[in-house]
Amino acid sequence: MRGMAGQIALAVLVVAATVAVVLAVGTLGFASRSFAQLMVDHGETLASAQAMFADGVVRFFVGALVVAAIGSVVLAAALGRRVAAPLREMSGAARLVASGDYAVRVERRGPDEIRSLAESFNEMARQIGEQERMRREFVSNAAHELRTPLTNLQGYLEALRDGVLTADRATFVSLHEEVDRLVRLSRALDALAEGDTEARATEAIHEIDLREAIASAVELHSAALERRALHVDLDLPPTLRGRADPDHLDQVLANLLQNAVRYTPEGGRVSVAAERRSFDVLVSITNTGGGIPPEDLAHVFERFYRVDKSRDRSSGGAGIGLAIVKSLVELGGGRVGAESSPGQTRFWFSLPAA
Repeated sequence: MRGMAGQIALAVLVVAATVAVVLAVGTLGFASRSFAQLMVDHGETLASAQAMFADGVVRFFVGALVVAAIGSVVLAAALGRRVAAPLREMSGAARLVASGDYAVRVERRGPDEIRSLAESFNEMARQIGEQERMRREFVSNAAHELRTPLTNLQGYLEALRDGVLTADRATFVSLHEEVDRLVRLSRALDALAEGDTEARATEAIHEIDLREAIASAVELHSAALERRALHVDLDLPPTLRGRADPDHLDQVLANLLQNAVRYTPEGGRVSVAAERRSFDVLVSITNTGGGIPPEDLAHVFERFYRVDKSRDRSSGGAGIGLAIVKSLVELGGGRVGAESSPGQTRFWFSLPAA
């Protein structure tokens, strides 16, 4: 009786027994006296009236009660099996997921509630599998990002130790560049971890002048834009206020502008626009260029994801910048997105309006 089918059968049996007791009291108690009195009033003796009641009503009642009890148990067992079977299947599938088989799925069958549970289980297994895939890629890419500068440092130091290289200024500059790459990667990971921590979700968020923040960010990148001869278009309303963490907003704008500078061909165009909507502010940064393939567009905000897998950190970044953007924007209550077509790519994010 520990299984669901047994418990349902026991519950139905208890209900049937309760109904039987109520009917027995009513039928064999009150009804028998009423029947006997009626028969006596019509000239029958009390003994014959009781005998008639026992031969007719009591025998029929007991037979019906036995049939009802058997039918209740059979139906309850069938219902219990119908409900318990998909749950047992999900229990087995859950053990497989726990052991690392994230491709397992369960069939949607049974009552609506069980079908809904199966659908939720399948979605959970899919998301866990996707998270595991991202985790493996994260570890692999992080190891690669660390391996490249460390290997270079090791080579330089071994060459210095063996006297192959001289300890001149150029050598120290190269060593410093490799260390700087490690420092930038470490800071990017710290920023990503901060975006995953919700402790500061509301502490530093307050009303700020978004127009000034966006204009300042573009001004800070003016030198990089000029070096690549990029044309900049600013489309900002006269006044634009919103709610954000100023430090997080600065980093979001910096990452998106760096991304635009890096992937816009020389002589291209970068457009920065913002608009006030009903409940939020939409900021978008658009750049000309080759565009992002559709199969890659859905993954650009994943950690360490690169559209061009051949890029290294010096030419294509570590693949963390957009993941940081997504984490910090969502931490502030906004959303992010990307759109791309041949010749143009647009990244956008929203912030709560003030």
